[in-house]
Amino acid sequence: MDPDALAERKMQFLFALRSRGVTEAAVLGAMEAVDRGLFVRGLFAERAYEDTPLPIACGQTISQPSVVGLMTQALEVTPRDKVLEVGTGSGYQAAILSQLARRVYTVDRHKRLVQEARGVFDTLGIVNITSLIGDGSFGLPDQAPFDRIIVTAAAEDPPGPLLAQLKIGGIMVVPVGQSDAVQSLIRVRRTESGFDYDELRAVRFVPLLEGVAREND
Repeated sequence: MDPDALAERKMQFLFALRSRGVTEAAVLGAMEAVDRGLFVRGLFAERAYEDTPLPIACGQTISQPSVVGLMTQALEVTPRDKVLEVGTGSGYQAAILSQLARRVYTVDRHKRLVQEARGVFDTLGIVNITSLIGDGSFGLPDQAPFDRIIVTAAAEDPPGPLLAQLKIGGIMVVPVGQSDAVQSLIRVRRTESGFDYDELRAVRFVPLLEGVAREND
């Protein structure tokens, strides 16, 4: 793509984010710093700067950029935070978080997705992401507790193991609802006495599945 045309697309990309409610300077800066084009391959590469979800390998999707931005904004990440992401997917969300947090742990049940994401992280020189193959619905007990947890697949309820791994004062953002219907994006804050829940907006995500995927899944 012509460099001028690419620059214009990226400018329109940031404008679309702002117009859809992504307004925090730090989040916009992170999304400007991380090139979504590196995370979209094949037939859909030309559409990397559109505000739309796109298919990736293993039957998964790279989320709509404005949803990535709104989820990141809702997470209220600070530079001291240790963040867990459940559902690495393309790696795009983790790369955004890496610009804002001290350390990001990201886990996915698909080996191929984790390996491809690691390759992009290496290309970008990102060193504060640890990417793991595993069943993210159980979190990462060995690294808990986490200041922030983000789930990029829909559960029927916020998963208990993840709630248990959230620090007091921590925040989790998770899509909740039936996988074949519109879901709600929920923000959970852990307090001394329990959990507070805020419903943010309607979303649609792939379902959160237990277990590690087989190679041909």
